[in-house]
Amino acid sequence: MHGSPDLSGGRMPQHVAIIMDGNGRWAKTRGLPRTAGHRKGVEAVRNIVKAAGDIGIRYLTLFSFSSENWQRPADEVGDLMQLLRFYLRGEIATLHKNGVRIRVIGDRSRLAPDIISLIENAESLTSGNTVLTLVIALSYGARQEIAVAARRLAEAAVKGLVDPAQIDEAMLSGALFTADIPDPDLLIRTSGEKRISNFLLWQIAYAEFVFVDTLWPDFTRRDLEDAIQEFCRRERRFGASVGTR
Repeated sequence: MHGSPDLSGGRMPQHVAIIMDGNGRWAKTRGLPRTAGHRKGVEAVRNIVKAAGDIGIRYLTLFSFSSENWQRPADEVGDLMQLLRFYLRGEIATLHKNGVRIRVIGDRSRLAPDIISLIENAESLTSGNTVLTLVIALSYGARQEIAVAARRLAEAAVKGLVDPAQIDEAMLSGALFTADIPDPDLLIRTSGEKRISNFLLWQIAYAEFVFVDTLWPDFTRRDLEDAIQEFCRRERRFGASVGTR
């Protein structure tokens, strides 16, 4: 495939997760309002989703709005929600045509009813697609997700549906928002920051991390391919010592 990474150094990641950081700084360096950075960031999303499908990635998870982001100024949150509406209304038909399945993870209770409806419609329309699963982490926080999973298991135990002594890692994984999604192989964060920011804390236990200086609005297919190249150069041991895997 034209432009595909050279995989001679390793295996293609099945699941890539991205912390899309730097929209605000991108706008500030150009003397523009933060909303301009967010709008440019949506263009980057469009390009990276297409690139991921072309390259052969099976799952792409994008951290679009964290549970902490609700603390941002109301006008900025409002602008981000409008961009989300724009994306869900304007992109879903194209994504569906290209075989992309949409999944949204996070706490939907704080979202506006029309946004929840758009999400449900997108998930329903694309549920049978198999080229790429696009997971959008929205109103998402990993600690909250783990707490919700623990609560679900506790409630099941109280009802006698689960033996507490039998609760293990697999059972907890099955209670997470990502129960039917494989754990990420590769986590990318843009903008030069080297933090996880409460993103997929359980799921990235054995992921490879690649931090890039590029601000998200400037992140291109080439940047994605470079990160995959770096992933392929690494020896993944999943906690085992050298020479045992």
